[in-house]
Amino acid sequence: MRTPERRDRRPAAAGPTGDDPADAIAAAWSRERPQTPVDSIGVVTRIWQLAKHFGDDRRRVLAEAGVDPATLDLLSVLRRSGPPYTMSTRDLAGHSLVTAGAISQRVARAEREHLVTRRPAPGRSRAVLVELTTAGHELVERTVDRVLAREAELLEGLGAERQEALAELLRELLGDVQEQLNVRGVSHVGHEGLDHPEQG
Repeated sequence: MRTPERRDRRPAAAGPTGDDPADAIAAAWSRERPQTPVDSIGVVTRIWQLAKHFGDDRRRVLAEAGVDPATLDLLSVLRRSGPPYTMSTRDLAGHSLVTAGAISQRVARAEREHLVTRRPAPGRSRAVLVELTTAGHELVERTVDRVLAREAELLEGLGAERQEALAELLRELLGDVQEQLNVRGVSHVGHEGLDHPEQG
């Protein structure tokens, strides 16, 4: 891995006492319970804070664009599948990391808005195919650029090399945690139902 480039760091957001919130939490637990391990707080608390910030900002961008986050996720999965932009509801659920019931609701809502169509799968009992319409294709093309450009802007302060290094560390951490917890995936950040616990 390349050595991350060095850049001037912006001051961390200050809490009520002027300290970085994660550092303040760790220091308080160390003071009150010296035997308590606190090394994880600097990582986990900041990940939760970032998840909250990124999720809130994405919802704001989508609200301005008049797009529902769950609908965008559905359309994005179809768009990424390539021509003819058609998938079964079962495959959609697997790629979206949500339940079959949630996918059915998303598809029904998108169909009402003429963003997708659905039809029985030939030769497959009870299987349903969902296809992106022209309107759905245009919406996802327009909106994905807006969302990803905004998120790239939020990461600009790190620079390209440090973003690459951080992405690699997060990939490694995610893999390790999923292996320890014996899980294969989680709901996407910013979706309904994702709770953010209090820090520390």
